[in-house]
Amino acid sequence: MALCFVTIVFDGYDLVVYGSTVPTLIAYEGWDLDSGSAGLIGSLALVGMLLGTLSVGLMTDRFGRRRIMIGSIAWFSVCMIATAFAPNEVAFGVLRFLTGIGLGGVVPTCIALTVEFAPKRRRQIANAVMFSGYSVGGVSAAVLAITLLPVVDFKMLYALGALPLVTLLPVVYRYLPESVSYLAAVGREAEARAVADQHGLVYEDVVAPTSLESNGDLAQPISSMRELFSTRWRRSSLLFAAANFCGLLLVYGLNTWLPQIMRSAGFALGSSLAFLMVLNLGAIVGAISASFIADRIGIKKVVTTSFLIAFVAIFLISLDLPAGLLFLLVAVAGLGSVGTQILVGGFCATHYPQKLGATALAWSLGVGRIGAICGPLLGGLIASWALGYQVNFYAFAVVAVLGAIVVASVSNNDNQSQISGIATEEPRAALSTES
Repeated sequence: MALCFVTIVFDGYDLVVYGSTVPTLIAYEGWDLDSGSAGLIGSLALVGMLLGTLSVGLMTDRFGRRRIMIGSIAWFSVCMIATAFAPNEVAFGVLRFLTGIGLGGVVPTCIALTVEFAPKRRRQIANAVMFSGYSVGGVSAAVLAITLLPVVDFKMLYALGALPLVTLLPVVYRYLPESVSYLAAVGREAEARAVADQHGLVYEDVVAPTSLESNGDLAQPISSMRELFSTRWRRSSLLFAAANFCGLLLVYGLNTWLPQIMRSAGFALGSSLAFLMVLNLGAIVGAISASFIADRIGIKKVVTTSFLIAFVAIFLISLDLPAGLLFLLVAVAGLGSVGTQILVGGFCATHYPQKLGATALAWSLGVGRIGAICGPLLGGLIASWALGYQVNFYAFAVVAVLGAIVVASVSNNDNQSQISGIATEEPRAALSTES
């Protein structure tokens, strides 16, 4: 969906803009920031995202995805304009935390809506195209930093993050439909069928038979959370949380510290920011291409391979190689880090029944945010130890290997039962797995 794509573009911008300004923040004479404190501030937005994502998991079934999306966009836009007027580093950090709460609400909501409204056989590519908006936002942040930082105050880049308040929010309010599965779950079946027909969806592909038999009872959020940890889904729920931990650590570790790391390696500020731009360009091309392949050979194989590609590329970046080859390797690392995380989200969204999709995403992304928090902290800690910029890449490469092992451990059985619709358990349990 175009509205979800544009929302994720701003989400990516608001997060990557911090990495674009880290070298400037550390050098800013008005504030007292070093590598350690810069890493801490980078993590504060991600702590906020953790709270926002987990909160969405508890609220989605009660309030619906449309209201969650509108509220989250308004929240992070107001916080971004406030960040631009932060008087000191403490207020700046607090406002980054508050911004993260709103940003954390849009990610699982956008994934769930995109997967729901996409054709059944094209859900992976639809999710990849939508979530590539994160990297489009990252590229925009890097390009604007290269262009504007030499001539304007860095706070202007944060003020631009408030544009959704006057550009995107009115359009979302007017045109974003409510989730079909949510409408069915709260007993508004006629409206749910009308929305499905309007968007060319097969109603039974979206709403599981158990939802059709619910007699209008509203599924409480806790019920979805309990089902995630039932015997059937417990293993998958824990593994997807671990996969998101590894993926998000790579995404936010690299997006926060890559410019500063490359400056430590001897590159000028403009070239260092260009590496950040190339990282996100690689993620856009790689994630969409990988998703085409995933729709044909299976998402699990592709995600596992992408994590391994990240390991190789990140390790090679630590070597003393020509600049042109380094740019190429950074683009490949973008596929294996940012691009892989896009694929992990799509894998999770399509692994569960539709009625569990949003809660499963919120849970796994929420726990994964701990990895996102650790990424900037890890980069700042290594930088403060002065062990050499190569150590950052060694640490990130190890995380990529762990991610590959975790994804390879996800069972195919649950997913296959959803696709085939073959009942292998009690009749009601079998019905609950159909999508």
